[in-house]
Amino acid sequence: METALLDKQQLMLSAQQSMQQHFQDEDYTDQQKLALTCRILFDHGHDAGLAGQITSRTHKGNTFITQRFGLGFDEITAANLLEVDQDLKPLNGEGMANPANRFHTWIYKEHPEVNCIIHTHPTHVAALSMLRVPLTISHMDTCALYEDCSFVGNWPGVPVGNEEGILISAALGENRAVLLSHHGQLVTGRTIEEACNLAILIERAARLQLLAMAAGQIQQIPHELAKEAHDWVSTDKRNKINFAYYARKALKNHSDCIKGE
Repeated sequence: METALLDKQQLMLSAQQSMQQHFQDEDYTDQQKLALTCRILFDHGHDAGLAGQITSRTHKGNTFITQRFGLGFDEITAANLLEVDQDLKPLNGEGMANPANRFHTWIYKEHPEVNCIIHTHPTHVAALSMLRVPLTISHMDTCALYEDCSFVGNWPGVPVGNEEGILISAALGENRAVLLSHHGQLVTGRTIEEACNLAILIERAARLQLLAMAAGQIQQIPHELAKEAHDWVSTDKRNKINFAYYARKALKNHSDCIKGE
């Protein structure tokens, strides 16, 4: 019972140290991680036909990998991803990127810390966006997005122009996520794992918000405790452990997605 004498901060630090000790990072390539992310998000309700884009910055810095336009999230593999430049021109293979990837290039340009961007139109996020209200975080499980999700109240139309890139990049600010009115969501990450986790989380947060709004008045949670929870679940190791779990689930049904790179 030695730990009975430790305070909360000491216990949290001890748990983080244990995570570092007991969990090794999975040995996936970025292409495999991106393909897995497509399948993970498909299974979590982010499928909306050909709408939505997932990109990851390459080690070159000025190019990124993304899906081939025309393929659904459930069809993406490590082998059929494209590498494109800032003008969306493919550098390997045939095909084209989604034209809406243009606003991704602006985010990468203005936010050098961002290495992965996920933009999708999942059902509950889309429904919340129709109400033109910001995302409300009032539950422990969604605190990774507490004070970390911007809001764009005015829909700029189809996001294939540079104007949308400038708008969304500015709206993101120092946050990792944006709720886009009449549109969907966008999350960013320093890693693919981080972005994938946030994409899953923002859809769950929107669903919880809609359920709570239908039942009554949402009650705020204490600021300091919410910030503590935000930081607790936002570490790189925690993101990688979460992603590894989602990847294992996805591979049970989509084992083909990491083959043939």
